[in-house]
Amino acid sequence: MRAMVLERPRAPLAAREMPAPRPAAHEVLVRVGACAVCRTDLHVVDGDLPDPALPLVPGHEIVGVVTEVGADVQTRVVGERVGIPWLAGTCGACVHCRAGRENLCERARFTGYTHDGGYAEFTVADSAYVFPIPEAYDDVTAAPLLCAGLIGFRAYRAGGPGRRIGLYGFGAAAHLLAQVARHDGRDVYAFTRPGDETGQVFARSVGAVWAGSSEEAPPEPLDVAIIFAPVGALVPKALRAVIAGGTVVCAGIHMSPIPSFPYEILWGERVVRSVANLTREDAHRFLEIAPQIPVRPSTEVMPLEEANEALDRLRSGRVEGALVLVP
Repeated sequence: MRAMVLERPRAPLAAREMPAPRPAAHEVLVRVGACAVCRTDLHVVDGDLPDPALPLVPGHEIVGVVTEVGADVQTRVVGERVGIPWLAGTCGACVHCRAGRENLCERARFTGYTHDGGYAEFTVADSAYVFPIPEAYDDVTAAPLLCAGLIGFRAYRAGGPGRRIGLYGFGAAAHLLAQVARHDGRDVYAFTRPGDETGQVFARSVGAVWAGSSEEAPPEPLDVAIIFAPVGALVPKALRAVIAGGTVVCAGIHMSPIPSFPYEILWGERVVRSVANLTREDAHRFLEIAPQIPVRPSTEVMPLEEANEALDRLRSGRVEGALVLVP
């Protein structure tokens, strides 16, 4: 099969021909139809996340068709269209798994990080951690739902109630979450890089009532702020923007250092919290409600061999919506 392979961090992916994987007893083999490009892929490739399983096929927003099932698989069938997310498996025995918080599993496995992902023609996955894809979505439009959608949805739930919600970093996750928030009757305030007028126009096109630079204060205080950009300096900015009792959610898996800030902007029962990974419940709930809203991902298709260009564009912020690789 064709694959794009990370051989060492901070190096371009290499185009390789390699044997297609074979599923273990609990796994399914999936022919990849589409794999969206996520900022977490960038953190893996750029060495921000330590100790990837090299050589590695990145990618964890995967949609494809099951072509083979392992001997012990009972829940998936050949020919079924499924999605494969970031969370690839958990131990089921640690304190977090026993408490129903599998996203914090001490021995969790991750697609495109601890084992090969979807920048390839085929991949394997644990049958218990793949999900049927709603018929309303084709492969390309479904792919961003598998991480941008799921992490955005988990961050949204973590932020709690409130009419005014600010989204810092208006990329793949934020443009999906804005649609969910507008459906729920909430006002969305979008924050982009300074000077990114194209991104601000895009934010307004998917329902933001206001869009501006992350250097600006919103026209009204926010009830909730969700930070998707991996920029620690946004935390004190968001704290200044939320009301007393408001919540700032850090939604990324990696962030640059957070600068010190005066206690007065945290005081007033403001909350700063993170979200980590996702749970299978997140996937089931979001994939159920997404077609009902409906959430409509904005996508741009690129061939698998252009994975390095896709990562470069994401690295420099030259993306509107989500980039999706197709083998």
